[in-house]
Amino acid sequence: MNPGSNRSGILLVDKPPGNTSHDVVARTRRLAGTRKVGHAGTLDPLATGLLVLGVNSSTRLLTYVVGLDKEYEAVIRLGASTTTDDSEGDVLEVAPAGAIGGLTDQRITDGLAALTGDVLQRPSSVSAIKVDGKRAYARVRGGETVVLDARAVTISSIDVLGGGPVSAADGSGAAAFWDVSVRVVCSSGTYIRAIARDLGDALGVGGHLTELRRTRIGPFGVAEAHTLETIDADRDLLAPAAVAALLFPTVPFDAAQAADLRNGKWVDLSDAARSGPAPLAAIDPAGLLIGLFEIRGGTARVLVNFPTDATTATETATATDGPAT
Repeated sequence: MNPGSNRSGILLVDKPPGNTSHDVVARTRRLAGTRKVGHAGTLDPLATGLLVLGVNSSTRLLTYVVGLDKEYEAVIRLGASTTTDDSEGDVLEVAPAGAIGGLTDQRITDGLAALTGDVLQRPSSVSAIKVDGKRAYARVRGGETVVLDARAVTISSIDVLGGGPVSAADGSGAAAFWDVSVRVVCSSGTYIRAIARDLGDALGVGGHLTELRRTRIGPFGVAEAHTLETIDADRDLLAPAAVAALLFPTVPFDAAQAADLRNGKWVDLSDAARSGPAPLAAIDPAGLLIGLFEIRGGTARVLVNFPTDATTATETATATDGPAT
């Protein structure tokens, strides 16, 4: 894109390890030539994988992406707990000698099964959740002890992909840890680090996350994402109408209806068999996204409009940055 571009759309980025989500947003702002870039859910610096970014007016679509189900691949290390529930934290406890030898594939599978379904999960203390107006992770980094309330999440499945005992570094051949590779499908708001912590607690050996990769958010897969080194903000921008078609039922509008809807007017749809759950996506004759709407009493009523060009490209998109998995 040229500097100051008003083009709008969605970018899929494969975040590298070591970068924060804010780092990726900042890089994309430069590539896209606009300040108005936001993301639909953070990834920790440790994590890699899919970030869904909105550019210019398409940041409005991110509201509808944040709550979609997600899929992750992760490695859980059993045998030690840490302050952050992942490998970036300080070690709190190490399982006693011989404890890892008592683990079996069946015990691990059963432990993971107990963590699936509609569950109450206590978020990691280094999450981005606010406690009295301050992020939990900021309080922890400041030396405070933070214990967050459990919240309802849905963990649809946890599949074991592989793993096994990890020998001690002293050359004795004894198992010091047990690594478990898993694939997790879950609702928004689920903390994969908390799954590692809770599995370790249930097995009595402690646990933490050593690898995390987000592979899917709703209909968007990491296979379609681009790295920061290869992404072209002009070439790889997904059109708002194409994205809306993945998220909502679409309804075509003629030119007169499109003009009325863009001006915020109610459009009579009583003569057409058009129905569906809100929101619906309105598409104009040129194939452009007009906006999202609902139908009440045979009338289309605007929920949010999407201008064909972003007129507020200098605005900064609001996006929470901080550990979220």
